Amino acid sequence: MAVITPAEPQRKRLAEVTPANLRRRYLRDRMMVGILVLATLAVLIPLLIIVWYVVSNGFQAVLEPTFWTSDLGSPARALRGTDTGLGHTILGTLVVDGIALLIAVPIGIGAGIMLSEYPDHPLNPSLRILNDTLNGMPAILKGLLAFALIVKPMGTFSGLSGGVALAFVMLPIVARATEGVLRIIPWSIREAGLALGLPRWRVVLNTVLPAAKVGVVTGVLIAFARAAGEAAPLLFTAFGNNFFSSTPLRYVFGPVDTLPARLYSLAISPYREWHAMGWGAGVVLLMFVIVTFVVSRIATRQRHQADM
Repeated sequence: MAVITPAEPQRKRLAEVTPANLRRRYLRDRMMVGILVLATLAVLIPLLIIVWYVVSNGFQAVLEPTFWTSDLGSPARALRGTDTGLGHTILGTLVVDGIALLIAVPIGIGAGIMLSEYPDHPLNPSLRILNDTLNGMPAILKGLLAFALIVKPMGTFSGLSGGVALAFVMLPIVARATEGVLRIIPWSIREAGLALGLPRWRVVLNTVLPAAKVGVVTGVLIAFARAAGEAAPLLFTAFGNNFFSSTPLRYVFGPVDTLPARLYSLAISPYREWHAMGWGAGVVLLMFVIVTFVVSRIATRQRHQADM
């Protein structure tokens, strides 16, 4: 029986390193890099075309000071082209999206923690089914759900009901992202906290969740970007308004305008002036999402470097 020394496998591998094999490996590597570049371009080129088309059509409207400081008003005022803008729409969007974040983020993160850290809890099967059902439900049905829960009892459309509708859109995404990120955190981190005698909830909140904060923030941003562009749920809830609200509370408890819903109404309107403002609304909505992503990424990176 032949005895294979430790050096023999190494000699066999070296014997396979021939110019033909090296050339074949190099060509295969270049081919895979080329495929990756083509796949990246296939994603980026349509995105850049959409961004360029929206910005080129709406940039002129955004440069007008009245676009930011005035409301839309009546169609007659829009046709005159004087003192018309979407300042009330931008404020309404900030209010509705802020309400959605306040509702969806803590509940979604809590649901993700329950699914990941307490897998044997009796509520988890029902929670997972509800989360998957809500994730697959069309956005317009979530708007109808918010209509039944908030609008009918209050007797009026409101920014609160719009925020609840968008929270239904964000909830399953935040919960699923939080669960997935927490599952990849090493179990040794949990054991270190438990070995110190800390309760389970304290270990999760003070040790596990901070270790997964970058992934959790990414999931929240993805959910926010998804909800920020939804118009259908807001048609049944926030409804819309052509004027600035008289008091701040009216943005929460009264009909309020939002960028996605207003963009839709401006796009189907017969007035060319409103079409231009619709493109401007698209630019503002695009800027809103991009700035949120960039600021959150910078803050998360700086916090991560400070912890290190």
